[in-house]
Amino acid sequence: MKQRSSSLILCFVLIVSFVASVSAQTCVHNGKNFIPNGTFDANRRLILSSLPSNAAAQDGFYSGSIGQEPSRVYAAGMCIPGAEANDCSACIKGASDWLVQARYWEIVPQYLVMNTANINSNITEFKKIWEGLIHGIIAAASAQKNGYKADVAALTPFQNIYALMQCTPDISSGDCDNCLRQSVIDYQSCCGEKTGGYVMRPICFFRWQLFTFSKAFGNITLAPPPPPPSPPPLLQRQPSSASDQAKKADTGNRNISMRTIIAIVVAVIIFIIIIIIIIIIVVVFARLSARRGKSDQQVEFNQTGITTVRSLQFDFKTIEVATNNFSERNKIGRGGFGDVFKGTLMPGGREVAVKRLSRTSEQGEKEFKNEVIVIAKLQHGNLVRLLGYSVKGEERVLVYEFVPNKSLDSFLSDPIKQAQLSWTKRFNIIKGIARGILYLHQDSRPKIIHRDLKADNILLEADMNPKISDFGTARIFGIGQTSSITERIFGTEGYMPPEYRCEGQFSVKTDVYSFGVLVLEIICGKKNRSFCSPGPDLVTYAWRLWREETPLELVDQTILENFPAEEVTRCIQIALLCVQHEPTDRPHVSTIVSMLTSTHMFLKHPDRWILYTRYPKQSTIMKSNSQTTNDGT
Repeated sequence: MKQRSSSLILCFVLIVSFVASVSAQTCVHNGKNFIPNGTFDANRRLILSSLPSNAAAQDGFYSGSIGQEPSRVYAAGMCIPGAEANDCSACIKGASDWLVQARYWEIVPQYLVMNTANINSNITEFKKIWEGLIHGIIAAASAQKNGYKADVAALTPFQNIYALMQCTPDISSGDCDNCLRQSVIDYQSCCGEKTGGYVMRPICFFRWQLFTFSKAFGNITLAPPPPPPSPPPLLQRQPSSASDQAKKADTGNRNISMRTIIAIVVAVIIFIIIIIIIIIIVVVFARLSARRGKSDQQVEFNQTGITTVRSLQFDFKTIEVATNNFSERNKIGRGGFGDVFKGTLMPGGREVAVKRLSRTSEQGEKEFKNEVIVIAKLQHGNLVRLLGYSVKGEERVLVYEFVPNKSLDSFLSDPIKQAQLSWTKRFNIIKGIARGILYLHQDSRPKIIHRDLKADNILLEADMNPKISDFGTARIFGIGQTSSITERIFGTEGYMPPEYRCEGQFSVKTDVYSFGVLVLEIICGKKNRSFCSPGPDLVTYAWRLWREETPLELVDQTILENFPAEEVTRCIQIALLCVQHEPTDRPHVSTIVSMLTSTHMFLKHPDRWILYTRYPKQSTIMKSNSQTTNDGT
């Protein structure tokens, strides 16, 4: 989850129109529409321009209104207590700019964001510590006059939980308590096992992380662990009589005999347990060895109906020689779940790309099987060809054709390489990607949904012909199957459509959405991740330009002087059709190919795009939320 401010303080801004209380949590729909440059717009700009300085001057909180009904605008801005005035003012200024962008809030003005990673420690112990910390902060914040509390709890000796809550100081203690508790309930209902997140409401704010996200934690120290219990006091010895000593001697003899018997019994039991453990270890090792021997010979996946042929299998020693024993000098990047090496097969000197799957990744094992199943028999000029595989013990290796120009991402991320992409080359890349997707969706048997189309997974040949790679998360569809639902969501943030990201539903339209984002990236020369909050993301920015009838402002500056405006505008329109909110409104890839190759084909006008701010209520696992490189495969 991206941090919005480099100053590491928290702030948020609320605008309320036509109602006088900023504590209202439900929007009132009275049939009125926003008019640009109207009275309401002028009042809104005026109050937002004064909000940063007013909040900074009044201990971090200010609420007020401007104008007369029905165009009166109410606004409130708040920073955490103790924030520097300059930092507070800058934060509220950024939040104000972000707030007036096109947003989709549905009925309740709530914004919930979660981290994508799951807690990897004892979840029961984590929840016990987390809930104790959170409920303690709620009680403390609602009791404070400023409605604010930040605190820390130790999860492990090396890991802490950091949490912060704040209510607007103009509400009652009871309203503050209710708002914070509802925020926690909403967060737990969808994201209880994630590694952090935050919930924003009009009158309260809640955030927690496993790292220090604010200066508020600088003066908080954890309490030392409780001291160990004191040993019981020693009893003083008392002098004993001769008869007492005789009794003790007799009792001692009996105790010695009993102790001897107990020791013998315990020793026998321990010996038997050791023998049983040794037998279990031998049996398990023998079974594992048998399985490994079978895996070393041939990889088969009979349950899928597709069995790899022995001709695809490489000797593992051959791969070691080709990559100089997987030397760091041969390493050219990192793909999904493993490192990628350049190799040279002997005899013949053929250059190949070798992906060595991580031996510690359970998902890497699944990706290995999936890649062999999915692309072993695929043959298309816009798909990376799998030459073979190799298995030895826990080692899993995939061998691909070598693609010299690396990935499309390497061109979009490098200003020098980016200048090499003329519009003609970019348009050919767009058409090539579309043809590759068409083959997967329509011409291959069975039908294949890629699920992770992005610039990192588009490799470029010497003539800039694109090739789709990385089929580790692809899914096979049976005859007549049109969609599927999963609780394990794999993909990359920014390329996933809302129905997949939020509900786990995927289909051929999932790849169409990702293709639309790719086209926008190719046209503007920037990655989607470079459009960071508080500004709009790439898709939102493109929609805004289209709505303002200035779509060519999206075009990369390096090709501004030499591109066909009509053709570029047509590509932008196709991309916006691909990223529409409803899957049924997106075109099939066969239609997209026709749109790209025929200038006479009529294009629909794209509907308004909607930004999803709700998150799924089932457990999700994101494959990659950060940048990876996938060069040469």
